[in-house]
Amino acid sequence: MVHDLSLTAQSDADSKEASNPPTRPDLSRMASLSLVAVPAAALLAGLVAYLLERLQVAHILWLAGTVPVLIVLAITILRGLMRGNVGLDIIAALAMAGAIWGDEALAGVIIALMFAGGQALEQFAQGRASSAMTALLSRVARSAQLYQGDRLQTVPIESLLPGDRILVRPGDVLPTDGLLIGPDATLDESALTGEAMPVRRLAGDALASGIVNAGAAFDLRVSRPARESTYAAILRLVEGARQSKAPMARMADRYAIGFLMLTLGLAGLAWWIWDSPHRALAVLVVATPCPLILAVPVALVAGMSRCAKRGVMVKTAGTLETLARIRTVLFDKTGTLTRGYPSIARIEPEPSVSVEQFLRMAGSVGQASHHVMSQALVEEARRRTIDLIPPDEVHESPGNGVEGFVEEARIRIGRLDFVEPDAGAEKTSSVPTGHAALHVSSNGHYVGRVLFKDELRPDAYSTLDAFRTSGIERIILLTGDRADIARPLATSLKLDDVIADATPQDKVAAVAAERRHAPTMMIGDGINDAPALASADVGTALGARGAVAASQAADVVVLVDRIERVAEALAIAHRTRRIALQSVLIGMGLSLVGMVSAALGYLDPVAGAFLQEAIDLAVVLNALRALRPALPATNRPA
Repeated sequence: MVHDLSLTAQSDADSKEASNPPTRPDLSRMASLSLVAVPAAALLAGLVAYLLERLQVAHILWLAGTVPVLIVLAITILRGLMRGNVGLDIIAALAMAGAIWGDEALAGVIIALMFAGGQALEQFAQGRASSAMTALLSRVARSAQLYQGDRLQTVPIESLLPGDRILVRPGDVLPTDGLLIGPDATLDESALTGEAMPVRRLAGDALASGIVNAGAAFDLRVSRPARESTYAAILRLVEGARQSKAPMARMADRYAIGFLMLTLGLAGLAWWIWDSPHRALAVLVVATPCPLILAVPVALVAGMSRCAKRGVMVKTAGTLETLARIRTVLFDKTGTLTRGYPSIARIEPEPSVSVEQFLRMAGSVGQASHHVMSQALVEEARRRTIDLIPPDEVHESPGNGVEGFVEEARIRIGRLDFVEPDAGAEKTSSVPTGHAALHVSSNGHYVGRVLFKDELRPDAYSTLDAFRTSGIERIILLTGDRADIARPLATSLKLDDVIADATPQDKVAAVAAERRHAPTMMIGDGINDAPALASADVGTALGARGAVAASQAADVVVLVDRIERVAEALAIAHRTRRIALQSVLIGMGLSLVGMVSAALGYLDPVAGAFLQEAIDLAVVLNALRALRPALPATNRPA
């Protein structure tokens, strides 16, 4: 199955799609429901006419319910044959056509109803993703604050031209590439570079679209149109990766040819040996592949619903099938295996200052700042039940730090050159690799620092263990972060390999290399992960805090900020596939018994149709077991 949502080169196109979602999927679902309604209404009306002994009317009604479905099915089969696809739909078409030709209108309308029902279930499974994706796409920047003389005007980003000057407000996503006019800016570049710590950029620096303003407002001089920006280039790379990815074979497709040949062979033998087209028709009716048409979609929709209850959106039924076959997983680092934001690694006050005194000073001033490091200080002080004091005369210098008076002492927290302008180089050079430092002074005297680090998620180890238990044979760290940060992390997690300093193109190449050996899943959350997500057999995006490009490119979107839910989705996929396979084998086995009975003359077409419906009911009830809670991820799937 293909995705309904496609990426374009312009980020504004994404926003238009969010505000005006495409109507084609809705029309398709309406057509599917109408196709079910026609044979259903005809069957019921015909039964009423039959009970009133209006046999001719019942016959006409049943034919009227069968013919539209047969026409639609014939068109679908022809289109498939033109693409080189041969499926079980041919049996359903032959059974309906044979029922009409053999004057078995009741059998025909029953087959039509069950076939149309299976198609509607498939449409429902794929349509579930559209409404959920609308909310994700609504986060894309679709306007900018453009200076026009002395005024600011909100304009669509596609109207921005090189040389335009725009205002980037706190929390805004840069809509296009440009040069920082000033003042200095504090930016969250993790979506593009994988670096979790906020980065300070100076006036004149080139800035890329897709990064987030994590500090005060600044002005940006547009250097290129939005359609030619870094973000747009990544979206084009996503689309190219998606188009080059061949879909994996579906479960029903793998059984289609063999079952088709068996059915046609039995029907032909019945006709040839007993010279009875009636028996051949009965074989086709009993063989109508409803266990495959119904059981697989029902199980997959049930599995998708189960995933949704756990905060995991699986976009298509085919994705859930593929998820159960994954053997290699590639992880991004920042925001995926790690928290994606700095947390306190170490508190280092000067010897004359206690930790409690240090946190009281720094945390009190930190209350006045929205910076992630300041908020982490406040949370740590509260966790230790340290009473904080509202600061007076607060002043924040964006990108540098914040100062205020606490019990008549002027406290400064922030960059070293802000806290202590004359500090020696040794204090700066002593910051460990992979850490960031926030310094503190009191009345101009240095009192210590806090080291921050992007820590592992608390569920990282258990998630990786669950992956190994679920049959994942190879786990790789694939990150744009530096090798000196990535390799120790990969070693501590006992990963099979690590690829660091990776660009979006490098990530696509790494995924392609792994796909040549085994079905592969890529897990990420940033804009730079989107092309790799699109090129993997299953791309999984952490959408709770991740970039829209990643969520749109992915096949699976985790809507809660917990990576362990990916392991749960894997367990659900394994269980769902096992239940679907059970339903298929049971249904096909019972159908084979019915086909032999029909060939021997023990079943006429109408009786065969009712027998087939009993088989369908059994396999559907079994398939619905996928709605129940999945087995624990620590249990190896069968």
